[in-house]
Amino acid sequence: MIRSITITACLLAMFSCQETKKKEVEPPKEMTEAEVLTKAKEIHSNVMTLDTHCDINVDNFTDTVNYTQNLASQVNLPKMQEGGLDVPWFVVYTGQGELNEEGYKAAYENAMSKFDAIHKLCEEIAPDQIQLATTSQEARDIWKSGKKVAMIGIENGYPVGTDVSNVEKFYNLGGRYMSLAHNGHSQLSDSNTGEADDVWLHNGLSDLGKEVIAEMNRVGMMIDVSHPSKEAMRQMIEMSETPIIASHSSARALCNHSRNLDDEQLQWMQDNGGVVQTVAFKSYLNTEKNDAYQAEANQVIKNIADSLGVTWLDRSAARALPEAERKAYYETYTNVLLPAQKKKLAERTDLPPAVDVTDFIDHIDYLVEKIGIDHVGISSDFDGGGGVEGWSDASETMNVTIELVRRGYTQEEIEQLWSGNLLRVLDEVQAYAAEQKS
Repeated sequence: MIRSITITACLLAMFSCQETKKKEVEPPKEMTEAEVLTKAKEIHSNVMTLDTHCDINVDNFTDTVNYTQNLASQVNLPKMQEGGLDVPWFVVYTGQGELNEEGYKAAYENAMSKFDAIHKLCEEIAPDQIQLATTSQEARDIWKSGKKVAMIGIENGYPVGTDVSNVEKFYNLGGRYMSLAHNGHSQLSDSNTGEADDVWLHNGLSDLGKEVIAEMNRVGMMIDVSHPSKEAMRQMIEMSETPIIASHSSARALCNHSRNLDDEQLQWMQDNGGVVQTVAFKSYLNTEKNDAYQAEANQVIKNIADSLGVTWLDRSAARALPEAERKAYYETYTNVLLPAQKKKLAERTDLPPAVDVTDFIDHIDYLVEKIGIDHVGISSDFDGGGGVEGWSDASETMNVTIELVRRGYTQEEIEQLWSGNLLRVLDEVQAYAAEQKS
C-alpha cells in the first residue's frame, strides 16, 4: 500500500493532510503468514463487515427454500456465518424496460416483491438470526446482539415510475440508497451504457429525476451513482445537499470500464464527502486478465452443457429469455453447470491467472491514495455477477481482511473500509432529512 507523504509536506499542508488522512505511516513490519492470519482473525471479529451490494432472487425467500439453508447463492446465512459477513445490503434490483405505464407498473411490482422477500426473511423466516436495520445505530445494536444485519438498497429508480411519492414509500419499506438508472436510460437519468454509442436521453438527469433527487434528500435516502452516466453524476452532486455514494464501482484508472469512476469523478466524490464502495467484479477490476481466464472457463462450461444436452447462454442471452424459461435456465446453470465447472477448473493446472482478491485490494489501495481512507468502502455484487478468486462468496469474506492486513492497513482503517465510511454518509444524509423536517 502506497501512502507516501513526507512529514515535512504534511506540516506544510496540514489541513489538507488531515482532511484526507493521507498521513505518513511506518511501513508494516514483516509478518509471517501465521501472524497475518492471527491478526486478521482478531480484526475481522472486532469490526462490523458491511457489503453494500448483494442481489437477491425472490425464489430463495420462501418457506421451503430460503437463506437459512446453504443454497447455491453466494450469500445466505450459513455462508455469512462461515465468512463473517455481518451486514449484506440486499438489493431491490429492476432491469430497465419500456418507459411507459405498463413498464412502470411491472417494475413497481418487481420492486415490491423484493421488498416483501427481504421483510419475510427478517420477520418470519429467520428473525432469530437476522434483523432489518434502517439506521447506523440499529445496525450496530443488532450486530452487537450477535445477529446478522439486513439493509436495503435500490438498484434502478425505474420502479418509481412517474410518481415521486414512491421514493418515500420505498424509504418507509427500508430502502436507504437508490440509483436512478441501471443498464439503459431510465425516465430519471441517463445510464453509463450510453458511452457505447454516445446516445443520450436526457443529457444527464430528466426534470423528473431532479425532483427525485430533491425527494431523496428530503426523506433521507442516499443517492447512488454507480450506474448513471458521468454527466448525470455531476448534476446529482451539484443538486444534492448531502454526500452521495457509489454502491459498487471501482477505479477507472486501473480498469477502463464505464462502470468505474475516473479520476475526475473520484475528486468529485472526495469534495462531496461521499464514499466509493469498491466492487469485487472481475471485469471491472482487470478486464484483460478476466477475459483470458473467462475464455477458458466458458469453454469448460460449454462442454459440460453440451454433454448434458443444455444450450449454454451468456448473461445477456439468458436475461432475454421469457420469465419461465429464464428461471428454468438459471436453476440448471446455478445448481448443475456451475458446480460441475468449478470441479473441472480445480483439476486444471494450465489456466491463465484468475482475477483475485489481490486485484480487488489494488483498487482499494488506489482509491485510498487518490481520495483518502475516509471515502472508500467495500462491495461484492454477489449474486449479480460479482465475486473474485478468494472472495467468491460470503463464506470467504475474511480473505479480504487478510489481504488488507497483509498490506499494512490498521484495525481503525479496516473498520472504516468495511463499514465506518458508508455508515457515516448514511448518518449525514439522515441527519439532513431530520433537520429539514424539524
